[in-house]
Amino acid sequence: MAEMKKDGGKKPWAGRFTQATAKSVEKFTESISFDKRLSSFDIAGSIAHAKMLSEQGIITKDEGAEILNGLEKIRNEILEKRVGNIEFDKSVEDIHMYVESELIKLYPVSGKKLHTARSRNDQVALDTRLLLKFITTVVTTQITFFQRTLIEIAQININTIMPGYTHMQRAQPVTLAHHLLAYVAMFERDKERYADAIKRTDTLALGACALAGTTLNINRAAVAEELGFERIADNSIDAVSDRDFVIEFISNSSMLMMHLSRMAEELVLWSTKEFSFIEISDAYTTGSSIMPQKKNPDVAELIRGKTGRVYGALVAILTTMKALPLAYNRDMQEDKEPLFDVIDTITNILPVINEMFKNIKFNKELMRKTAAEGFSLATDLAEYLVTKGMPFREAHEVTGNVVRHCIDNSKDLHELTLEEFKRFSELIGKDIYSRLTVEASVKGRKSYGGTGEVKEQIKRLQKKVDKEWTGK
Repeated sequence: MAEMKKDGGKKPWAGRFTQATAKSVEKFTESISFDKRLSSFDIAGSIAHAKMLSEQGIITKDEGAEILNGLEKIRNEILEKRVGNIEFDKSVEDIHMYVESELIKLYPVSGKKLHTARSRNDQVALDTRLLLKFITTVVTTQITFFQRTLIEIAQININTIMPGYTHMQRAQPVTLAHHLLAYVAMFERDKERYADAIKRTDTLALGACALAGTTLNINRAAVAEELGFERIADNSIDAVSDRDFVIEFISNSSMLMMHLSRMAEELVLWSTKEFSFIEISDAYTTGSSIMPQKKNPDVAELIRGKTGRVYGALVAILTTMKALPLAYNRDMQEDKEPLFDVIDTITNILPVINEMFKNIKFNKELMRKTAAEGFSLATDLAEYLVTKGMPFREAHEVTGNVVRHCIDNSKDLHELTLEEFKRFSELIGKDIYSRLTVEASVKGRKSYGGTGEVKEQIKRLQKKVDKEWTGK
C-alpha cells in the first residue's frame, strides 16, 4: 500500500485515502472563504444536535456538556474576532469542518462525537435554511420601512398633480401620491412572496444525514423544536438534495429588484433636464470627472444596474440544479456565492433608496403644468359624453375628432368655444368646462383604486403596513 503523506490524515474523511489532497484541489474545492458567514447558524445547529444526542443517550451527559461548552467558546471567539477578520485555514474545507476541528482541539474525545448521526449534506441544508429564515425577516422589515417612507411622501402629495404615462406618452392626469402608492402595492406583493416562501424554507433537514437517515435513535422533532422549525423534511433524500428554497428566495429577490429597478429608472428620467420633475439631493448623486456642471443620479443607476446580477444569480442556481441526479452533489456548493451576493445586494439597496427618497425635491408646479398638456383630458370628454347617453365607442370617435380639430387649430380642449364643441355633438353643454381641468379629472375618478380615492388607498395600505410593522 502507498504510504500516506504527512498531512493526509488530517482530513476527517481521509481514512480510505492513501494520498493527501493536492493543494490545487484544496484551493479549488474549499468553500470556507465564503460559507464562513454561516458560522453562527452552523453552531446553533450543532448545539441543538448535541443536546439531542445527549438527551437520546447516544452520547453521555458529560460529553454533551463538553461539546456545548466548546461550541459556546467557539461562537464567542468568532463573535469577538468577527468572521471577516479570522484567518481560516482553507485545508479545513468549509465552516462545518472548521467548527468541528476547533471543538476537537478543545475536547479531543467528545469533540469527535459531535458529527454522530449527521452529514455535511444535511448540515449545510440546515445552515442555509436558518440563514434564509433570518434574512427574509430582515428584508421584509426593510421593505416595510421603505413603504412607510413612500406613504409619508404620498400623504404630503395627495394634491400634487402629475402626468400619468402609458407607452411613455402622456396619458391622463394622476397624483404623485397615486403614483407612489403603485410601488407600495408592488412591494406588498414582494413581501407576500417572501412570506409564502418561508412556508417551504421552514423545514428541518438535519437528521437526513448523507441521504438515507441513520440507524441511531435520534429525535428530529426535538431538534426542530429547539431550532424553531415548523416542520420536518418527510424524505431524507429530498432533504439533502432540495435547493428549491434558495431558488425561491433568489426568484423573489429578482421580482423585488425588478420593482426597484423600475422605480430607479423613473428617478433617472425625472431628474433629467427634459423632465425636471425632481431634484435628487447632492448627497445621493455624484459628479463628472471632466464635466463640472454634471450631477449624475448614480445611486439610482446602480440600483437599476445591480438588478442584472440578481437575475444572473437566479439563472446560475437554476442552471446548476437542472440536471443533478439525487441526492447531494458537490455542484450544490455553487448555490452559496450567488445567494450571498443577492442577500448583500438587496439588503444594501433598500436602506439607500429609502434615504434617497427622503431627500428628493419634487417640482410640483412643472408636474401640474405638464399633466395638463397633450390633451390628457380627452378621456374626460369622452366619459362626459357617456354621461349624456352617448355609447362609449361613439364618444371615443367624437372626442378623437375634437382632438384633431384642436391640433389643426393649435388649441387645447379647454380653449374651444361652446360653438366649436357643438359642431361635434349637440350633447355638449356649458358644464363641459368644469370637467376639463386636471383637478376635476383627478378627483372625479372615484372608482376603487383610482386617482379620486387616494386618501382611501393610503388608509388601506397604511393599515396593512402598520400591521406588519407593529404586529397588531
